[in-house]
Amino acid sequence: MEADEKFVRIDRMRYTKNTLSASLAYLAILFDVIYFINIYGSDIHYEVGTYYYQMRMGISIVYNLLFMLAAFLCSEGVKSYKKNYSYYLIVIGAIQVVRIFLLPLKASRADVVIDEVAHKVMDKGQFTLVSIYLLASGACCIISAIVGLIKCGELQAHEKALKEQSNG
Repeated sequence: MEADEKFVRIDRMRYTKNTLSASLAYLAILFDVIYFINIYGSDIHYEVGTYYYQMRMGISIVYNLLFMLAAFLCSEGVKSYKKNYSYYLIVIGAIQVVRIFLLPLKASRADVVIDEVAHKVMDKGQFTLVSIYLLASGACCIISAIVGLIKCGELQAHEKALKEQSNG
């Protein structure tokens, strides 16, 4: 009976979308948006002067937009059981983790002087928070990719078995 249930579960995948992988990719985008809001709102809420008005920040903004577009595209790909999009999700998930060491870590180590008083650009609490957002975003991408790869493999094996059964 258990084998029949597994057969039906996998056979249903031919007619349904991989919503789990797609939802995880959407969640990765959401965590990135929260990170985006936290970092880019820093110059309004904290005494950081013009620290964030640098080329590094411009590149970060462009990357955030590209990440959101790529993650959305990948979510649509994994939703349709396209294996290559899972590999892209792994790459952009890993990049999300690496990003912690670029802007947030450097900002947490930097000081700005305003009215002859030194201020931390990013305190430990904010650094921890934005690091968690980037880690969560990267983890969601990677888990989405793993789920996608597993489901794609199951579906491909099932379709191959059905094809062999119909030919034999």
